[in-house]
Amino acid sequence: MNKKKILNDPVYGFINIPNDLIFDIIEHRYFQRLRRIKQLGLTDLVYPGALHTRFHHALGAMDLMRRALNALQDKGIEISEEERQASMLAILLHDVGHGPFSHTLEFSLFKHVHHEQVGIWMMERLNKEFNGALDLTIKIFKDEYDRPFFHQLVSSQLDIDRLDYLKRDSFFTGVYEGSIGSERIIKMLNVASEHLVVEEKGIYSIENFLSARRLMYWQVYLHKTAVSAEVMLIELIKRAKELTQRGEKVIATPALSIFLEQDITKKDFEDDPDILEVYSILDDNDIWGSIKFWRDHEDPVLRSLSDMLLDRRLLGISFSNDPIGRIVTDDLIQKVMKHYGIDVHEAGYFMKTGSVSNSAYIASGQSIKILRKHGDVVDVAEASDLPNIKAMSKIVTKHYLCAPKGLFKD
Repeated sequence: MNKKKILNDPVYGFINIPNDLIFDIIEHRYFQRLRRIKQLGLTDLVYPGALHTRFHHALGAMDLMRRALNALQDKGIEISEEERQASMLAILLHDVGHGPFSHTLEFSLFKHVHHEQVGIWMMERLNKEFNGALDLTIKIFKDEYDRPFFHQLVSSQLDIDRLDYLKRDSFFTGVYEGSIGSERIIKMLNVASEHLVVEEKGIYSIENFLSARRLMYWQVYLHKTAVSAEVMLIELIKRAKELTQRGEKVIATPALSIFLEQDITKKDFEDDPDILEVYSILDDNDIWGSIKFWRDHEDPVLRSLSDMLLDRRLLGISFSNDPIGRIVTDDLIQKVMKHYGIDVHEAGYFMKTGSVSNSAYIASGQSIKILRKHGDVVDVAEASDLPNIKAMSKIVTKHYLCAPKGLFKD
């Protein structure tokens, strides 16, 4: 069987699958599951075109990794075939641990387990199945390889993941202001002392990259309507779990039922191998299919939230620079109780406060390093003669209030 296939990607054009192992990983059910997980969760309720999946993103990131490795090799950086394959597999599998609706339900289905940890468990299962072929891939992903620039290509302030998702999300949402020059950035990458750096002449491309990222967060990822929808979905799953765990019948798919019935923790994943297998078949369809049953449930909270999400009748939302005061929330709770004829606990599912934050660049930790012409390496914020990058290092936090429309002014 010829496994060197060519895929047609709407963002980059033709993508080559370079070898048999990568083809077999793509064909594996762990990876195929990503076809059924949307990249941007519920953002299509705002931008109807945002229907692309984690599968799209992972394949695009793999192709950008190929281009980045080629660019580095052209500059004399030694990269073995084993390192090349491991790096491409690391970026291909970097999101394999994502659950339904990507980040939205990350801490709703189980407690304190990040999708990257689930991804590592899945990679380790794949490694056993493929007789150790992913040993180096896992080392790179976990930043345990002695050439750290490979991990930085997978996960850092300027990684292949971000280069793909910004361009891809911009394309599918139609928010073209978020588009970036990923090709030029890749051409400007280099390696100094085994760490990823950007050549000084690429500094304006980095500024554009950070500006696009900041814009995409406010205009797409943290769009207030998308935040409202995500809050509603989180509260809906929370209510389904509460009802299930107190013994009430809540119809759900078999996979989702497991996560509703139990408060699964990291220890549960580690002690029971079957939990990871159940999780590996869980996707967006489990949630939507179950919600269609819940809209007929006798519980007013479960029924109402399901109806509202299915029909896109979302909670109103208001953003503020200051935390929402108790006087406002207490008054709204009373209005919600009266409006729905429910008690104070149930009203809490329809009135939520919280905060979102956005920082295009975090200088601490794995910062973006600029390689100057004379060979010294400095942080991008120090190297730039433009004040924008320093300004973008500031974390901006906005507080929100969600409640039924008509009960408050959004």
